[in-house]
Amino acid sequence: MSLQKEPSHTDSSEKIKLGKLVVGLASSQEQVREAQALRYKVFTEAFSAPALANAEELNVDEFDECCDHLIVRDTATSCVVGTYRVMGPTAAQRMGRYYSEKEFDLSRLDYLKSRIIEAGHACVHPDYRTGSVIMMLWSGLAMYMRREQCDYLVGCASVSLADGGHNAAALYHSFTPKNFAPTEYRVTPYKPFPVHEREDGHTAQMPPLLKGYLRSGAWVCGEPAWDPDFHSADFFMLLPLSKLDGRYARHYFKSSS
Repeated sequence: MSLQKEPSHTDSSEKIKLGKLVVGLASSQEQVREAQALRYKVFTEAFSAPALANAEELNVDEFDECCDHLIVRDTATSCVVGTYRVMGPTAAQRMGRYYSEKEFDLSRLDYLKSRIIEAGHACVHPDYRTGSVIMMLWSGLAMYMRREQCDYLVGCASVSLADGGHNAAALYHSFTPKNFAPTEYRVTPYKPFPVHEREDGHTAQMPPLLKGYLRSGAWVCGEPAWDPDFHSADFFMLLPLSKLDGRYARHYFKSSS
């Protein structure tokens, strides 16, 4: 994948800078399209899913207009190199649901919905996967949660099924009891992925996003859902800020202050 230089953009939203990287919310339709173009390139490479292909080469759905879009830009090239789609309680009410509710029954979390930020459609350009961009995205999430006065972060961590689902099943069985949410936070997938049909001896390979969630202190809230469009198994993750690992709290919230 090659990066194409685009005209530089400016906006009045709050930003966080680290070296040549800057993270902030997209403030124009043009910037949203940059995020959608990056999502398309990354997702069509990562997931073997013909349903994602389209002539515009944009990853777009009905949630995009209601959501905010965190973007990380390389100021040296003016290119968007990372993005996260975020949805707060007001946007979820306007849309009628969170994106995750397409795949999971979240009724046990109804009492928390006024305090939830959902983060999804995370992607980082392959040339920038050294950790700096995802760190910037998490700092942007901290900034957004503080702004929205929410103290629960949820999102789906997707695992490709290109290998027949062996890795997704192995990952599920590699989680320790402390990785799983207490019963009152468990959710139910509408289309469960059959994690109990696994191949013995397969070593789990953990995707960076899922690893980041677990290291931060997030819980896995039950069995994954099968997403046929992305050809993935999606794990629903929940991170109460009260449970955020102290090292990450000091870093991300210091960066967003």
